[in-house]
Amino acid sequence: MTWDDVTRVEEKPPGSVNAPSKRDCACLIVLAGSAMGEMYKLTREKTVIGRGQKAQVRMIDDGVSREHCEIIMEGDKAVLRDLGSTNGTFCRGTRIESQELEDGDKILVGSGTVLKFTYHDSLDETFQRQMYESALRDDLTKAFNKKYFTDRVESEFAYSFRQKTCLALVTFDLDHFKEVNDTYGHPAGDYVLAEMAAAVQAIVRVEDVFARVGGEEFSIICRGADIAQGRVIAERVRQTVSSHPYVFAGKNIPITVSAGVAAIQDARIVDAQGFIAAADHALYEAKRTGRDRVCLWR
Repeated sequence: MTWDDVTRVEEKPPGSVNAPSKRDCACLIVLAGSAMGEMYKLTREKTVIGRGQKAQVRMIDDGVSREHCEIIMEGDKAVLRDLGSTNGTFCRGTRIESQELEDGDKILVGSGTVLKFTYHDSLDETFQRQMYESALRDDLTKAFNKKYFTDRVESEFAYSFRQKTCLALVTFDLDHFKEVNDTYGHPAGDYVLAEMAAAVQAIVRVEDVFARVGGEEFSIICRGADIAQGRVIAERVRQTVSSHPYVFAGKNIPITVSAGVAAIQDARIVDAQGFIAAADHALYEAKRTGRDRVCLWR
């Protein structure tokens, strides 16, 4: 996607004006990049955009500096300032040092992250959240969908590999799930998937990504976790799932999961696809050796 592509898609209709109407909150919407569709409310006097841990709007795409730029709220004005980034900050197609923002302005950081500055009232915010969730979430389980997972694991892997930081991947699936469908019916199977996902989502860390990647297969991208910490997360998932009650049409359905864990520190893992494959191999080993257990990629 090029800058011109985004500009054409987001062009204002004839007769529109730049000045915002009375709105509740200034916001950034990600038009292109790893967090595409997400919205960030600018509630601070200063909001830093970058790939570092201290950034309030964290973009881990290529070419984004640790503290790339910031937006300063000065009364009714919003000012965009570059923070000495390596690749520069662009607004309205021009590289800037400092620029007062207008409603609808596009901001380019890094090689392909595009943000839209706008003002939202509560109805706008609700609509944007619903659009974001519907595009990125699985309808049944409300976990992130496979496309979002694939995009995130690639960007998270690239960042961690380049910066030599920890990253673990937990992949798990439900044991004997076909028997659940065959014995209790597909509505019961859907109920179990939704219940299980809700139980797991409740224990997943805020910084992690929980996604449905197959029929009964799920993955968790564990930011900042090594293999030992990934194992702890996987064990917590296994125990949470097995102890959660699943009662459908008055019948108790016993559920367990098997899990595999891989970490980026393994020298044999050199790309995101190898990372996913390593966690899958560990999962298969957990299945082969008896199920209802966690195995590590070694």
